Amino acid sequence: MSASVAVYRNIYTEDHFQQAYGSDDNAGGSPGLRERLASGCRCSRRACLHLLRDRVPIFNWLPKYRLKKWILGDTVAGLTVGILHIPQGMAFALLTSVAPIFGLYTSFFPVFLYMCFGTGRHVSTGTFAVVSLMTGSVVEQLVPTPLEMNTSLPAAAEFEAQRIGVASAVALLSGIIMLCMFGLQLGFLSTYLSEPIVKAFTSAAAFHVTVSQLQSMLGLRLPRHTGTFSLFKTLGSVVENLPHTNTAELLISLVCLAALVPVKEINIRFRRRLRTPIPVEILTVIIATGVTFAASLDTNYNIEIVGHIPAGFPKPKLPALHTFPDIAGDTVAITFVGYAVSVSLAMIYADKHGYSIHPNQELLAHGISNTVSSFFTCFPSSATLATTNILESAGGHTQLSGLFTSLVVLIVLLLIGPLFYFLPKAVLACINVTSLRQMFLQFQDLPELWKISKIDFMVWVVTWLSVVVLNVDLGLAIGVVFSMMTVICRTQRAGCSVLGRASNTEIYRPMEKHSKCYEVPGVKILTYNGPIYYGNRNFFREEMSRLLGLTPEKIRSWEKARKALEKREGETAVNTVERGIANTSFSSENEFFKSETVESDIQAVLIDCSSVIFVDVAGARLFTQICTDCQKVGVCVYLANCNESVLKILTSSGLMNYMNPQHIFVTVHDAVLYIQQQKEKPRESTTTVWV
Repeated sequence: MSASVAVYRNIYTEDHFQQAYGSDDNAGGSPGLRERLASGCRCSRRACLHLLRDRVPIFNWLPKYRLKKWILGDTVAGLTVGILHIPQGMAFALLTSVAPIFGLYTSFFPVFLYMCFGTGRHVSTGTFAVVSLMTGSVVEQLVPTPLEMNTSLPAAAEFEAQRIGVASAVALLSGIIMLCMFGLQLGFLSTYLSEPIVKAFTSAAAFHVTVSQLQSMLGLRLPRHTGTFSLFKTLGSVVENLPHTNTAELLISLVCLAALVPVKEINIRFRRRLRTPIPVEILTVIIATGVTFAASLDTNYNIEIVGHIPAGFPKPKLPALHTFPDIAGDTVAITFVGYAVSVSLAMIYADKHGYSIHPNQELLAHGISNTVSSFFTCFPSSATLATTNILESAGGHTQLSGLFTSLVVLIVLLLIGPLFYFLPKAVLACINVTSLRQMFLQFQDLPELWKISKIDFMVWVVTWLSVVVLNVDLGLAIGVVFSMMTVICRTQRAGCSVLGRASNTEIYRPMEKHSKCYEVPGVKILTYNGPIYYGNRNFFREEMSRLLGLTPEKIRSWEKARKALEKREGETAVNTVERGIANTSFSSENEFFKSETVESDIQAVLIDCSSVIFVDVAGARLFTQICTDCQKVGVCVYLANCNESVLKILTSSGLMNYMNPQHIFVTVHDAVLYIQQQKEKPRESTTTVWV
């Protein structure tokens, strides 16, 4: 079934269209800075309530809470995640190079604070493997493990206090950075960590986590390597010390892996049938602790255990503020990684369940969580992949599930914590490794990514190799820089095409991809698919010159011919007036000039600016130069489909001094019809377009 569209209207230049349909600049415009500041600072009861609900979302969603419909799901999901937080928090504390008790603290305070300030209904915050690993590298750099550790209680306590002081300082500085970003409304910066970068980074970081846990799984007492090539240094150290493997800890690790891996696989494959996943981690922790205590494995086989876990609530303590200059660079990377992962997770589940999150409010939520928790000996926290997935699959509906998660961790802190004294650290290392399953499986996305975008595939590979070969921080920076370079290169090499018209339509498409479209006689229609700025101005000029044949040599020859023609015209006028005799040589000279100037039969150049999203000063000057070059050879320049910002910059740069303002049109077809009418000199300017 075909349909026809007939359009009867006048040809519109930009000026005519603005006069007919544009709005008055002084009426209905956007308010000025003073008005916006005045409206933002206006104080009233209604404004205060609105601000409170925006900045503390719990006051917005809690009164609307559907108790009968949501309470069961939130309770079950919160308790399930809370049980998982206990072994995971202690395990990720090892990655941070601090005592396991601090992992439990980090699993309590940020969870409760995010419940009050966060906008992600299905986001579970707490300890995250990648953030813990990056924080642990900072801790090891500033407070390295001595080769001969003093085992006396005061010395060990002082050593742990120094380490958690540095980790808490990282959390405090990370929170301050997030709060500053919130104040400046910089939530959009997370977009610079694209999906390929985040996935490649977390996948590569999973290798670092796994390698760093090998020594605990094998019972080796080795110093932790940091800096570039740390993964290979750690592997070399482990291989070199394999003869010193503690057989008992190796057996414990193998048994734990044999239990954790299959049960986790069952949880994933049958998650729709299971009301709640099997809490294999906490069961493993309980059984391993009981066996170690009953068999005295720590004394008989020299197994490294968690040791004393104090019961009770932590006392507020000031982080090591003097370390801020030393940790600033690493903390910026930790902040961006934690925030990017958190916002990405929140957006994924928000899209799935049909609600929206606010990136800037997420900055405030995570900033407050890290800042406040740092005074209670916590290390940096963020949203976590595994617990967020479990929270959603277990039936969580709102942030209230965080309350039940916090209650579970609080009970452990107040009552049960000391019972984990005999827990082997090898068990926590196995929990760390098995929690990385999702990160390792991200390799499965590569074939599809290759089909969709080879450039994004290269970003993924470069980021992954950089993180694995070098280290986490430097690899992330290389990935971001490489990703930005691909964007710059794509804008620098955007395609310039010649447009042709589809018969009996107002549709214009690139000639190289549409063989049945034809060029409008005497008009060269060009389009450029990208911005025109200082970085690609030379490429744009080269493409325009190639398509139009505007080489410097031809421009000079045309100028010489024009000057010769003008000279001949003057001489002819004198001869005609004084002698009444026509100069017969003028005719041949005029024909020569015509053959030179109309060599390609182009009388007009029309530039379609519909894909030009912005122009800078260099690009605007280039437009002026192209207009001047075309005028030298007797070719008129026309523009079409300019957006307002591009048109404003071109006008402000003085382009209208070299170009007729009436040569800027609303559409390409308007410009083509105008050019054709100028050739034919019609009496009316109304046109009919049939589609």
